[in-house]
Amino acid sequence: MKYNFNKITDRSNTFAIKYDLKEIRNKPKDVLSLWVADMDFPTAPCILKALKKASCHGIFGYSRPDVRYYNAIKSWYQNYHNFILQDEWIINTPGVVFGIAAAIKAFTKERDGVLIQRPVYYPFFNTIKALNRKVVNNALVLKDGHYEIDFEDFEEKIKTQNVKLFVLCSPHNPGGRVWKKEELNKISKICLKHNVLVVSDEIHSDITFGTNEHTIYASLSEKALNNSIICTSPSKTFNLAGLQFSNIIIANKEIRTKFKAEITKTGYDEPNLTGIVAATSAYKEGRTWFTQAKDYIQKNIDFTKEYFKENLPQVRVMNNEGTYLIWLDFSDFGFSDKKIDEIIVNKAKVWLDRGTMFGPEGEYFQRINVATPRKILKEALDRITKAFKEELKNV
Repeated sequence: MKYNFNKITDRSNTFAIKYDLKEIRNKPKDVLSLWVADMDFPTAPCILKALKKASCHGIFGYSRPDVRYYNAIKSWYQNYHNFILQDEWIINTPGVVFGIAAAIKAFTKERDGVLIQRPVYYPFFNTIKALNRKVVNNALVLKDGHYEIDFEDFEEKIKTQNVKLFVLCSPHNPGGRVWKKEELNKISKICLKHNVLVVSDEIHSDITFGTNEHTIYASLSEKALNNSIICTSPSKTFNLAGLQFSNIIIANKEIRTKFKAEITKTGYDEPNLTGIVAATSAYKEGRTWFTQAKDYIQKNIDFTKEYFKENLPQVRVMNNEGTYLIWLDFSDFGFSDKKIDEIIVNKAKVWLDRGTMFGPEGEYFQRINVATPRKILKEALDRITKAFKEELKNV
């Protein structure tokens, strides 16, 4: 392997929320952080080289993407996803959640229904509530170690709850599902039938494993293309979240015009220079690094499954088809959700994302980020196992 993902990089005192918010969030000083969704790997050397060149230039003025960026992203999507982009479809925002919020404001009114599928990435429902829209939940169904969609409930909620917009998480966070094309086609059929706009968060779209292939929602059909807003970013793929740069893809000119008008209202204009530089280099030159990083993450996922199977089989590990986030089910211990979290945080001294953050459907679950050197991952799993075994002795 060309790149060394086993190397441990000290991220303390680097303004990293994953490591520098321990005391603010009331976590032990010696807690191991495997929560927020960024990697503990330095990004691709080609990106670092491009950023160094831009930094050494010394001028950080207002900046815009140009043909170099557009050619790079179009090539990535054509080669990696077999999807043909056009320059004018792409709008840059500081982040995917920013884009989702803009879409909600542009295409719904206060008290309109916005459909989500909990358990799901919590900024979805937090944003909907903050904008005084109604959160409508089509709860995912847990079956055989993975989530499925209740399509009957999906359509019923749309018909009865004044739903105008659906926020899809694809691949799904935290459940790790990579939705099949037939599932997405069912979604599209229902949403087109009831005139519901689809906003698809595809930030994890590059990170899929085995035979699981991500289907870009807009690629389903011409009608789906013209009834969707696709939210993407190089941030998960190349560990660039802090550079605040996302790609919002809108083929429909009318929808794109309304979306741009909403962005204008925020006062946001030129993207971050470092984001442009990093994204261009990533899409143009970063594939080898990413391929090896994904392979390492896949091995970490396999390691986590085998570890719990051998050492703490009460923990059920969800089938992980995509993302570097694993959804862990602790319900077999018979402990309350609060006690599970206390054991993990205060006894094991491991910081994961508590499942209830993703909605009440996440009770008894924890989300672990395995995009970290194997030594750190093993130490976290050792701590969790030791803490729960000690707790079981006291039952």
